[in-house]
Amino acid sequence: MVGILLVTHNGLGNSFVDCIQHVLGCTPERLKVLSVLAADDPQQKLAEGQLLIDQLDTGDGVLMLVDVYGATPSNIAQKLCREGRVTGVSGLSFPMLLRVVCSPVMPLAALAKLAFDGARECIVYLDQEH
Repeated sequence: MVGILLVTHNGLGNSFVDCIQHVLGCTPERLKVLSVLAADDPQQKLAEGQLLIDQLDTGDGVLMLVDVYGATPSNIAQKLCREGRVTGVSGLSFPMLLRVVCSPVMPLAALAKLAFDGARECIVYLDQEH
């Protein structure tokens, strides 16, 4: 199974994990969080991220879901990417994460596409005038 690493500002990733636990009734074992605080040393977080990836990768790779492209968590995640082993998608949303954790046996590339498509497809207007 592909491991999933949330790379986010502050406690955002932990909040997403809490929501997953609420909806599914459990927290998937292959889901971990790398929280990046304003005062954190990016090099230290890079090393911490690599340790988490090493824990998550059981042979099928790791998908990183990142909150905001271009910010410090995203910059750290980009340095952790390894072609075919560790990939990332930014724009983390709850629909994106829910689709990913509910598809535990997909290969890494397909799971990354599912995350991307899930976020995009779940952006809808709630009123009927649009």
